[in-house]
Amino acid sequence: MIGGFGGAPAQGSCSRAGCHEAAVWRIDWRNPRIHTGDRGKTWLACDEHVGYLREFLTSRSFPVEVAAFETASGSPSDASAGGRA
Repeated sequence: MIGGFGGAPAQGSCSRAGCHEAAVWRIDWRNPRIHTGDRGKTWLACDEHVGYLREFLTSRSFPVEVAAFETASGSPSDASAGGRA
């Protein structure tokens, strides 16, 4: 998990437990019971787990936004490049 709603992590791997694949998606979310509108969390996801993580959060009625994960250089992470982003 990456802290800071809307922050730009430089690199990362999938937030799904046990997964070490490169992140290609970022999932910004917040728990409205404990986070104010300007505070939230970011999880990173690989292609295989983006749906699972999104559903995990939306089933709890958390506001969720999913977007392509871009590295600090501004380019999308490329999991097919043979390594982690």
